[in-house]
Amino acid sequence: MKRLIALLLQSVHLLTMVLCALLLIGSTKLMMLRRIPTNASFWDLSHVWLGWLVALLSLLFLGKLCVHGRWRLYFPWLALQWRPIVNDIKGLGKGKIPSAGGAGLFSLIEGFTVLSLVATAATGVMWFFTQGSADAASWRLWHHSASHWFIGLLIVHVLCALSHLIDMVRD
Repeated sequence: MKRLIALLLQSVHLLTMVLCALLLIGSTKLMMLRRIPTNASFWDLSHVWLGWLVALLSLLFLGKLCVHGRWRLYFPWLALQWRPIVNDIKGLGKGKIPSAGGAGLFSLIEGFTVLSLVATAATGVMWFFTQGSADAASWRLWHHSASHWFIGLLIVHVLCALSHLIDMVRD
């Protein structure tokens, strides 16, 4: 069991990435408003079940970022550690790509991306638990807003990763 947990923690980024891609691709085909329809489609049901899996993975991912004091790298604003971020922003002005790993702008973006994933998952879970009630429509709206934030931050995160890869190839 410990080996399975260790393997899951090692591959949580890749697994979350693949499942989020499936959720985002399938989300255009959803027909859920206040509840899961009685004649729910494959897309509706897969979104719900994959969403539950991603909700669990998002918590694992957040935990992975926070263990052994690493939370300071991804959430430096909680420790009021702004210098590495300011240095990375100044470096961007000089055409220098921030380094990946360690404290800095890219880690901050990754931290916010994971927080937005957790918010998206949490609002989806709340929609599930309130489905059929008047609150479900509000949770659905919050879920859509959180998912839009997640998509925006995910795009920025992917651009950061690509810029780092390009920088590695150039060197």
